[in-house]
Amino acid sequence: MSDHATVLFVCVHNAGRSQMAAGFLTALAGDRVEVLSAGSMPGNQVNPVAVEAMAEVGIDIAGEQPKKLTTDAVIASDVVVTMGCGDECPYFPGKRYEDWVLEDPAGQGIDSVRPIRDEIKSRVEALIASLEPVVSS
Repeated sequence: MSDHATVLFVCVHNAGRSQMAAGFLTALAGDRVEVLSAGSMPGNQVNPVAVEAMAEVGIDIAGEQPKKLTTDAVIASDVVVTMGCGDECPYFPGKRYEDWVLEDPAGQGIDSVRPIRDEIKSRVEALIASLEPVVSS
């Protein structure tokens, strides 16, 4: 690995969970980690309730757009975190894979999305800690 890790967050629509995770990792790790996100079946826009939930904690993901998962994105990543897309995500030996079981915020109100956001934040913090030997230079 280089002096920074590349982390790819993948969910089905790339509109909620993966966008929130990417927002947290970007905010908490800064330029020490390259952050990518994608979806196996990307939606048309980022979930407005996810945008609102992140804005409450000072992170702006309003300008993000769902992106299609590509093999190249997986190849470029050191860590691939899947969130409910399972078999849709291509597998390459030598990559670190994590599957985060998280409720899908799609169609839910802000009161339901906040706990999902907070769970994602704690998982991102643990992920950063696990990357520290790589990114603490």
